[in-house]
Amino acid sequence: MERIFRFITNLVDSFRLNHEKEEFSIISENIDSGVVFKGTNLWILVFAIFICSLGLNVNSTAVVIGAMLVSPLMGPIIGLGFGLATSDISLLKKALYNYLFAGVVALLASTLYFALTPMHVAQTEMLSRISPNIYDVFIAFFGGLAGIVAIASKMKGNVIPGVAIATALMPPLCTAGYGLATLQWSFFFGAFYLFFINTVFISLATLLTSRILKFPQKSLLDEKVSKRTNRVIWSITIITIIPSIYFGYTMVQQDRYLQKANRFVKSDLVIHPTKNSYLLDHEIDASEEVIKLIYGGANISKQEINTLEKKLPIFELQESTLDIQIGFGNKEEEEINPLAAELLSKERQIEMIEEQLSEKTELLDSIQDIRTLSQNVFRELSVQYPAVSSLSMQPSIEYNDTTSRNIWMINIKLDSLIETKDKLRIKAWLKERVQNKNIYIQYRVKFQPPIERIMNLFNQ
Repeated sequence: MERIFRFITNLVDSFRLNHEKEEFSIISENIDSGVVFKGTNLWILVFAIFICSLGLNVNSTAVVIGAMLVSPLMGPIIGLGFGLATSDISLLKKALYNYLFAGVVALLASTLYFALTPMHVAQTEMLSRISPNIYDVFIAFFGGLAGIVAIASKMKGNVIPGVAIATALMPPLCTAGYGLATLQWSFFFGAFYLFFINTVFISLATLLTSRILKFPQKSLLDEKVSKRTNRVIWSITIITIIPSIYFGYTMVQQDRYLQKANRFVKSDLVIHPTKNSYLLDHEIDASEEVIKLIYGGANISKQEINTLEKKLPIFELQESTLDIQIGFGNKEEEEINPLAAELLSKERQIEMIEEQLSEKTELLDSIQDIRTLSQNVFRELSVQYPAVSSLSMQPSIEYNDTTSRNIWMINIKLDSLIETKDKLRIKAWLKERVQNKNIYIQYRVKFQPPIERIMNLFNQ
């Protein structure tokens, strides 16, 4: 019993922050210095805006990540939460002013860039920033927790750059600038909403953590003022989170619908509803719950269409609408003369050959894309970490009992060992680089004979 109690005590103690907490004066000074945008901070902000806008414009993930690392936008946002938690009115006013100033500068600079650039097509890097949901709320909140805990700790490490990448403050602002420059208001409001989510929940995480750590109060607020302040904070939080819950729910429902619809489309009855017809192509509109089926061969009768519609409830698609189109066909098989039937058969053969050729071409293209991506990733990674001697990447699919997901298997060969923090940094960077959070990394260290190791120690 004593052992269990000691184990639990040690476990609880492992999560305590008091023994690593930095002096309050140092924490306050660090936060205060990162709030103000003038001189160096202001120029860095402007450069980061243009870097990010360029990255979004050319759809370069690496450039966008670089802009996120350079950007000093985290400073005033953390300052807002810290000022509220410690009742530091001076810091709160300063943080709010600089936050608004930085936001306006970022919007103006990105709008100017996208108004002048000849490239106005929205790339995937932009499109991923205009549809925020509840998951972005969680990312911002936990990112804010990591940020303030790192600032409050003597063992700061490299957390803040990781938080800047995870919460992605700069890209939404630049995407909002793109929306203003091109008068696409869905881009502006969607991206700005994402930026506002990040602001609110990073500040909230900072506020809550600061109160849990019991930072001293700079001034004593009247009880009525304190209650009013708390009501305002939680009102803003609730108002901010409600739309994201709706969007998150919509996203999940559409994803579930796509899974059900794809299972339906892949069923034998849908692929071959009659002896002389076959599925050429399909389109699924999850928002409208419409499944479009394009068939080749003989026409499909109303009775056969009814049979297909009766199968919808089996796949939990009873509310769906089937839109059936015939790519080429005939009203009745017996009406086709022998010559036409032969021609139809040849057309089917040609289509099958073209489909097979297209699949093989796509496969070759995907292999080449993976090869190019692997080369670029290796070059970029080896510059940052010279110990990396080789790298291999392979996309795959991970299955379980109910779902499946796309993953990346990555093997990295090292000439020498690297620290755990570097491995974590590499993993975060690779997630952004391949645009997939589901990655598995295996490290292999080059074998060094004992004599070589000893010689290396002497040479150091």
